[in-house]
Amino acid sequence: MQVLQSKELVPNRNLQRLIQIWSDSVSRRQVDAELAAPSSVIVTSKDQVKLLVKQLDNNCFSSLKKIACLARESEENREFLARMDGFLNAVFDFMRNAESDIKSIEQIIKILNLIQSKNLDKKPLLESDCLSTFLLVLQRGTSDSQIQSLQLLESIAIDGESKLKIAEKEGLLLELVKSLSKEKDQRLIQAKLSCLSAITKPKRVKTKLIQYRIIQELKNLLSEPNMSVSIVEKSLKMLETLSFCKEGRTEIRHDSILLQALVHKVLKVSNKATEHSVTVLWSVCCFFREEKAQKAVVNSSNGMTKFLLLMQRDCTSSIRQMSADLLKIFRVNSNSCLSSYDTKTTHIIPC
Repeated sequence: MQVLQSKELVPNRNLQRLIQIWSDSVSRRQVDAELAAPSSVIVTSKDQVKLLVKQLDNNCFSSLKKIACLARESEENREFLARMDGFLNAVFDFMRNAESDIKSIEQIIKILNLIQSKNLDKKPLLESDCLSTFLLVLQRGTSDSQIQSLQLLESIAIDGESKLKIAEKEGLLLELVKSLSKEKDQRLIQAKLSCLSAITKPKRVKTKLIQYRIIQELKNLLSEPNMSVSIVEKSLKMLETLSFCKEGRTEIRHDSILLQALVHKVLKVSNKATEHSVTVLWSVCCFFREEKAQKAVVNSSNGMTKFLLLMQRDCTSSIRQMSADLLKIFRVNSNSCLSSYDTKTTHIIPC
């Protein structure tokens, strides 16, 4: 019989491994149970929902999670919540007074996003305190909750006044632009671009976006080889909007790399992308006759060939006319063959 030197027993590696496996399995079961618990809660009556709403102050996260599960289950439940007296007021009050409980705020955003199509009065969401809550989610929330916040913001940007309120909320516009091209989740990039596109109509907003260097961010997105078609289209659409603003046009014309990237996107991505690219190029080179931009386009690879091909494709009359105007900067007469261009595609002539 061997006498132990100490009462502090250290198990061998096999026993340690078994203990760890057991511990991990227990932890997983606990997490699974927590995730499954809300969906097992059946809230079927108005009184039960009212009770959950009353519990927002004491046990807000648990109550909100149950309400979110209820809303997710069926269209009927979403209709019920949207029409329930006092429910939305309680939700908006919670948003106004929310401080740092990001988990509860995310549940609120999820609920509102689920019922946003139910003809809600969304004016309270434009209040400064509510917009602060959106900003908090964009700064600290998960990708899913950020996307839901952006969808809500887009849904309330319905007129010039609402667009300005969103854009003028301190820090919100900058947060939308900041690190746009560095974001890894393409769903989130797409949601940000959609939201930005929805609020960019007022000139004041365009000017702010340009100050926040959004054109550089869009340029970086366009240079990424693996971006989705939708992101490329939305980026080009934003550039089109900004190209008709003096500050935006000035920045675009000085960026030869961006201009050449726009030429490169013609006929490369989709019909929408081609239309947006051509419109930006036409705006800068033809409508406003920016000489520096014209030189960059002329020096781009196969630019002339692309515009010739585009004119012979099934495109809109406006895009065909823009292409004809762009060809003129290559010294091409739209009614004749090429006057001076060293290329193997000189057999292509404008229609």
